[in-house]
Amino acid sequence: MRKFSSYGPVDRDIHYHAPRKTLIEEGCRQLVGENPGKGGHYITVWAPRQAGKTWIMQQVARNIRERGDFEVAIITMLSAKEETTDAGVLDVFVSSLGEWFGRPLPEVDSWRNLAGLFSGEHFERPLILIIDEFDALREDFINKFANQFRDVHIKRQNEPDRPSDEIGCRLHGLALIGVRSVLGIENVSGSPFNVQRSLRIPNLTHDEVSGMFAWYQRESGQQIDPDVVERLFYETQGQPGLSCWFGELLTETYNKKPWEPLIMRHFDYVFRMAVQALPNNNVINIISKARQEPHRDIILNLFKTGMKMVFRYDNASLNFLYMNGATDIEETAENLFVRFSSPFVQKRLFGYFSDELFGDTGKLHEPFEDMSDTLTEKTLDITNLIRRFETYLRENRDWLLNDAPRRKDMRVREAVYHFALYRYVSDFMGTGHARVWPEFPTGNGKVDMLIRYAGQTYAMELKSWTNEIGYGEALAQAARYGKQLGLPEIALVFFVEQIPDEYREKYETDHTDADTGVRVRPVFAETGI
Repeated sequence: MRKFSSYGPVDRDIHYHAPRKTLIEEGCRQLVGENPGKGGHYITVWAPRQAGKTWIMQQVARNIRERGDFEVAIITMLSAKEETTDAGVLDVFVSSLGEWFGRPLPEVDSWRNLAGLFSGEHFERPLILIIDEFDALREDFINKFANQFRDVHIKRQNEPDRPSDEIGCRLHGLALIGVRSVLGIENVSGSPFNVQRSLRIPNLTHDEVSGMFAWYQRESGQQIDPDVVERLFYETQGQPGLSCWFGELLTETYNKKPWEPLIMRHFDYVFRMAVQALPNNNVINIISKARQEPHRDIILNLFKTGMKMVFRYDNASLNFLYMNGATDIEETAENLFVRFSSPFVQKRLFGYFSDELFGDTGKLHEPFEDMSDTLTEKTLDITNLIRRFETYLRENRDWLLNDAPRRKDMRVREAVYHFALYRYVSDFMGTGHARVWPEFPTGNGKVDMLIRYAGQTYAMELKSWTNEIGYGEALAQAARYGKQLGLPEIALVFFVEQIPDEYREKYETDHTDADTGVRVRPVFAETGI
């Protein structure tokens, strides 16, 4: 029986996969060309890690090879990553190409001689060349390759009336695979590779993810609750590596009773393990990128609950995080905005920064302090919990926020208070008696905190105070979210630097929403300046 795999390119014969026929056909069309007699295109193939780039291009190479009128090669430049000389890089390239075809190719001792490698002396038929891990090369080598490939392409274009198999240079179509769009090809005098087209490998669609799990059910006979697949797609947004990783965890690693249906209880356990306990190379790579400056500031800003961040490709940090799978683009009628690439990635980043910034929360209360106003064996009072957090923040602010990330005006970034509240509540409730977790329903600008205690679910929607209009909108929004959760009431927590007592009295008034019937309990958390 097949298995799910998230480790390198999938094998069509032994792994569940999405056929992706349209995408593969597009890759073939670009490399072969709309009119093959006029030559194919030189393209870059890009996507974040574990998105299926290599697998897609393997299928493209296979399909073109089956035509019989092209020589096709797919090689990798990963082994040239540590090369520091022109000769070393060129040797890896030529050796890899010779090994693929199983025939000797001449040494190339300089960049200007690279074009001669693709002559009719060495290739009888037009060549389709696919180079994987191209952006593993050093930037200067990428530019040198790009210069030569551009020169080759132009020479072919200068021979428009000759049949493809008679043109002096046989490099018909070229694909460069990497994480970065245009693979970081940069040059102060302009891109040397401005002849290429771009092929982005998108995430799997809902139908593609559902199709893989339907395939598993047919082969295994084990039923899967449709809600499991819906939740899996929501959390991963169809990211191929993560989708298949969850498939592996559900159907193999934690599938203790394969004769029983997989239901939401199983997914909740798997998801908790994936968020808190399991390594994943894809996520580890994203976190390693997100914690670097200046990209770290972008990620922390994304946890703001106010204004959305506009996406601009020319912003180097936004581009970097997008290319590396930390963020994605949200399209609206008005603009393009930055969002996290998936709820699962957002949860992992939230957990990472919470631990980094607040690994030690210190003393939360006195040893024999009476806490019955907040916590009993059966109940939790969210309002008094926030009051305690406010007191804790005020008394410990100097050391707690000493190294906290700050804005240019030296005020602590809003997201820091979200992380602080999460760690405070988690430690206050105690890991053995309650479960505390964040939710991010929109991918940006909205943070919710859920607590499961004594058989009940409590919800807090976190906001920053803006104005009275925003207050009214937040009440309605919180009520809708409470209804979505099936809760009779929800707390609406406003972070504010300072609030006079008369405004607390005015705004900390319970509100029952007329449309949903949900009671919203506003409470302010004063952070100080």
